[in-house]
Amino acid sequence: MTDTIDRTPVPAGAALRRSSAIEVHRLTTFIGAELRNVSLADAANDPAVFAQIRDLLLRHKVLFFRDQDISRADHVKLAERFGPLEDHPVAGSDPEHPGLVRIYKDLDSRPEHYENAFHCDATWREAPPMGSVLRCVEGPAVGGDTIWVDMVEAYRRLPEHIKVQIAGLRARHSIEATFGAAMPIEKRLALKETFPDAEHPVVRTHPETGEKVLFVNAFTTHFTNFHTPENVRYGFDYTPGGSELLSYLIRQASVPEYQVRWRWTKNSFAIWDNRCTQHYAVQDYWPDVRKMERAGIVGDKTF
Repeated sequence: MTDTIDRTPVPAGAALRRSSAIEVHRLTTFIGAELRNVSLADAANDPAVFAQIRDLLLRHKVLFFRDQDISRADHVKLAERFGPLEDHPVAGSDPEHPGLVRIYKDLDSRPEHYENAFHCDATWREAPPMGSVLRCVEGPAVGGDTIWVDMVEAYRRLPEHIKVQIAGLRARHSIEATFGAAMPIEKRLALKETFPDAEHPVVRTHPETGEKVLFVNAFTTHFTNFHTPENVRYGFDYTPGGSELLSYLIRQASVPEYQVRWRWTKNSFAIWDNRCTQHYAVQDYWPDVRKMERAGIVGDKTF
């Protein structure tokens, strides 16, 4: 397959170190592009370069970069151009750079499965993250890829009668039922008290593009307004009917036509729009080491 190249012009005065234009190599029909001839250190410090990247992110939903040996300070600065950063209550952060979450899987880490499910980051928050800037610090020779999914396209291709059925539905998203499930009950309940289940529309409207997004994922536990006379004839419709519909919707992230897959190398980066994508970190590399650092950007309430 030949890459599609979009040589996006950069405004005058942009301090690119390698070229006067960003090369945009689309990776699939719907989602994902690798950007070349651009430095993320420049994007962190030059508003014109950053503006180009932000526009391309809205267009392609996830952007990829290789060979970006930048400082942690520039990593954080780049992410902060999108908005304030947020920490994670379970994953650890870099002590010198609050908001830079360390996702380190090494020989001291027990095998776990929080990542190998299609999910949209932190939808258990009332205002889920806007997006993330993720760097590969160290990776296995083979494996450890990440898959991203275009949930705009997933919604667009739903059957029309399903779109009608889910138009007004809302759903709960839980950290207790996911990260908390492996904790002792006291810690799990304390986690839920700090982060009560959030409720979001099943179909979200992207705040910048206006696109409709299918907004359920591995953090979603159940619909909150499914049990109505229109949907439930008898009591047994409530749980099977709602849970089977939710399962069907969550499975849409598994459709290959909506996906892009990225092979990590040292100092490669991904920037993604968390409002309209899901992702899946493939855990096929243990006991090899995989160390990632992620700056998550505070988002808005869903509507």
